[in-house]
Amino acid sequence: MEDWNSWDDNGDAPLLTSDIKREFPFDLLSNQTKNLIDFEMDGYENILGQLRATFRSGKTKDLKYRKKQLEALLRLYEENREEIINALAADLRRPRQEAIVFEIDVMTNELLGLINNLDEYAAPIKPDKGVANMFDKVTILKEPFGVVLVIGAWNYPLQLLLVPVAGAIAAGNCVVLKPSEISVHCSRFIAETFPKYLDSDAYQVISGGIEETTSLLKHQFDYIFYTGSNRVGQIVHAAANKYLTPTTLELGGKSPCYIDDTVDLNRAAKRILWGKNSNVGQTCIAPDYIICTKEIEKKFIEESRNVIKEWYGDDVQQSPDYGRIATDGNFKRLVTFMNCGTIALGGKFDASDRFIEPTILTDVSHDDPVMREEIFGPILPIVNIHDIHDAIDFINARDKPLSLYIFTSNNKDRDLIIDSTSAGAVCVNDTVVHFVCNLPFGGVGASGMGAYHGKYNFDTFTHEKGCLEKSMDYVSEKLSDARYPPYTDNKASYLSFMMKKRKFWKIPFFSHILAFAFGAAAAYYLKKYYFN
Repeated sequence: MEDWNSWDDNGDAPLLTSDIKREFPFDLLSNQTKNLIDFEMDGYENILGQLRATFRSGKTKDLKYRKKQLEALLRLYEENREEIINALAADLRRPRQEAIVFEIDVMTNELLGLINNLDEYAAPIKPDKGVANMFDKVTILKEPFGVVLVIGAWNYPLQLLLVPVAGAIAAGNCVVLKPSEISVHCSRFIAETFPKYLDSDAYQVISGGIEETTSLLKHQFDYIFYTGSNRVGQIVHAAANKYLTPTTLELGGKSPCYIDDTVDLNRAAKRILWGKNSNVGQTCIAPDYIICTKEIEKKFIEESRNVIKEWYGDDVQQSPDYGRIATDGNFKRLVTFMNCGTIALGGKFDASDRFIEPTILTDVSHDDPVMREEIFGPILPIVNIHDIHDAIDFINARDKPLSLYIFTSNNKDRDLIIDSTSAGAVCVNDTVVHFVCNLPFGGVGASGMGAYHGKYNFDTFTHEKGCLEKSMDYVSEKLSDARYPPYTDNKASYLSFMMKKRKFWKIPFFSHILAFAFGAAAAYYLKKYYFN
């Protein structure tokens, strides 16, 4: 097994030596590790057995119970506000404002949305009925999957774990929470605090690193939600495939940022640099690289120079508003990117402090490491193009990004880029802020699968179960008895007529009116021909 400090491409999580096989082969582990995993397997089986028993009891399906648990989670945020801020500062040197805005406020508002709308989200859906089912009850029921596993990430160690956990609770599931072992203080905070507020019979926190995650993924879950890198996401997905477990993978990728000459470059620079340098670039939806003409590049660099000085002063390292790289592994990886192209702005770093100055690179090659890997740091390369068509070709030649940023005042060009490319989400004339809108948040292709946030957070952890309840009365039976043998051409034609999909006017209670009309006609027919 590799050293616990080994990292994947994004410094996202330590990996096994055998991770290239996209699985966790038991025979490659040391005897000591095997014994540990044997012990954990037994312990985890007991935990999962308790959660399954709780779920089978129906306890978590009760809407009052779900609301009570969500309200308890809200109290956890409110009563431990300073502890949360301190834990984030200890792990990431996260400035207080970023801790509040990017973690506490996001978690709180997502939770309030679930609490306030839970009755509506959980209500059965009554879809349109065709002629063949006019006397029947057709319903789509919302049911939880069961016992779900949520694996968090270190870069936003509370928000990226607890937001999906809230969705799983709201949907009525039992949950295993696996915080990132990299964010030590936040992981400890969750492990110690979560059981004080929420029902341990339904929700369990499991801490640890490689061995613990390996052991967990050997068990069967009803749903797995993972946030992290593409490489580890493939491992999680491979483990889920053994049981055909559905998954949501919130991954990352290289999110491009297109700029043209129709926008105010000072405002554009502020919005791009804020999205890039918040959490010192350790954000999955941070703008990863800029696409623009050479002329815009020069103007953007000068605007950026002024903005960085305005925000952080003459010495960025001394600013209380600028964080640090989380790990030595990610720091070393980022420093190697400084050898790509030309440093046009910034470039200073301090290994003893894991500090990297906001840096802009020009003259980068398309094949440079900084253009092949997700950067996950405060380094921003610029790629030059001749026109918008070059930009579209460049984006489409690469994996589909998690986010696509477009800075333009030209509506025609905006629509052309949106229509000609594919991305998890698009944000026009700003960066990152689409994350807090009531939009589905998730990737496509290599940047992930599935989405959450708002109603989509509830929907992710919910199975929509179709339910047809047939009427057993005489009229209903007569309308459908043509399906029985002996078969005839007339019966087949009748059944085709009854089952044909039709577009009805959206008239309130139309199906009821239609059913009444058919019932009245049937009653008239029966009275006239059978009872006279």
